[in-house]
Amino acid sequence: MKRNRKLAILVILLVCISLAAFGVNKYEEQKEIIKNSDEIILEVAGDKVSTLSWECDTGSFGFHRNDEGKWLYDEDEAFPVDEEKIGALLGLFEEFGVSFIIEEVEDFGQYGLDTPVCTIRMETEEKNYEIQLGNFSAMDSERYVSIGDGNAYLVKKDPLEQFEIELSDMIKHDEIPKLEKVTGISFSGGEPGQIIYEEDSTNSYLKEDVYFMEQGKEHLPLDTARVKNYLDVIRNLNLKDYINYNVSENDLASYGLDAPELSITVDYTVTEEGTDEEKTESFVLNIARDPKERAEEEKKAEKKENQEKTDEESEEKEITAYARAGESQIVYQLSTEEYESLMDRSYDSLRHQEMFWADFKDVSQVEILLEGTTYTITSDKKEDERIYRYLDEELDLADIRSAIKGLRAETFTDEIPDGKEEISLTIRMDNENYPETTIQLYRYNGEECIAMVDKEPVAFVARASVVDLVEAVNGVVLK
Repeated sequence: MKRNRKLAILVILLVCISLAAFGVNKYEEQKEIIKNSDEIILEVAGDKVSTLSWECDTGSFGFHRNDEGKWLYDEDEAFPVDEEKIGALLGLFEEFGVSFIIEEVEDFGQYGLDTPVCTIRMETEEKNYEIQLGNFSAMDSERYVSIGDGNAYLVKKDPLEQFEIELSDMIKHDEIPKLEKVTGISFSGGEPGQIIYEEDSTNSYLKEDVYFMEQGKEHLPLDTARVKNYLDVIRNLNLKDYINYNVSENDLASYGLDAPELSITVDYTVTEEGTDEEKTESFVLNIARDPKERAEEEKKAEKKENQEKTDEESEEKEITAYARAGESQIVYQLSTEEYESLMDRSYDSLRHQEMFWADFKDVSQVEILLEGTTYTITSDKKEDERIYRYLDEELDLADIRSAIKGLRAETFTDEIPDGKEEISLTIRMDNENYPETTIQLYRYNGEECIAMVDKEPVAFVARASVVDLVEAVNGVVLK
């Protein structure tokens, strides 16, 4: 009897426990329901939002629209807000979709929503919104989100990727135009200069030369590739490292920008949208080295002008320099490389480095004076092909052509040579503006020669390249 009673009691207890467990499970199922979803949980038109703020690990930021609809930074209305960036942030919530819904959540902590990693707030005329970002689900590669409706969501696009930013990411930086059709470049501050654009110019024997440096009444041809490289330096400037986003006239002096070391004005043409009409616009870039640093360097230069530099002094030093686009309120810091590249804009830096840079298809005759003997290479032109001859025998001019092209400036000079003439070339061309040019090469020392072009000293060239030219000529005339 007792045994049967014990069994009955145990059975009753087991049934009660099972019923309790079943009840708890049912209760949990009713309280927290997880299901797949492609629901759009927020549809907030960006142009209806009047305030936007957020708090993340990177800081707390707030922005509001003024009466004209312009976005302003709450802490400093002078801050130049990037409206496109604001638009991108708001764009997340124009159709904010989810992949999972967790309904009737009691413990938001399990999703990291009791202490969210980021809280985003928006305000429109009709409603205020608060979006909380919780844990990131590694399994789903999505983030838990709450919008205050009692549910938790896994969202398709993680807002933290765009909201975990610094204030510097919200600034509207100055934009450098593409500068595709440059018609002129002028320099002021220090040594002034002017570069003009001129197609089919009579000032060069190379058709591709379209940029010229004005020096008095002369227009001196520049190497188009070098000018384009200089323009690329301007185009590719990383104007992101701002020092002051609301510079005053008094502040400019502390950066040396009250009287810039160099001001570059680039004139360029753009085609007006929807028309074929072109108009000229200008971009101005002001550059200055830190005034204190510059003054210290000038003092050191004066003291050591006639002294040899030590190895330590010869090491390249970091330069602190600043840039300002036109009359912008933003001052940027330049890298040492950017500063040095922008300052390297002299005629010698932008001119052709070769002593002869014409297209050899235009060369009709080469007269060579070597060791007192004159050798003449002639040519015949058949359609686009030119055939060269020496003493009526056809020859391959490749070695001589290569050696002439190899005559490049190591440094430019106006020093009159007094050494021995190594070799002289008179090159005649099918060119009405430049029918001929003469290159004379004089020995300077064991390493260098001075090149005279049309009786004017031009540059020091490596003596090794002169020897290459002599050997190339001997390879033809001594056969």
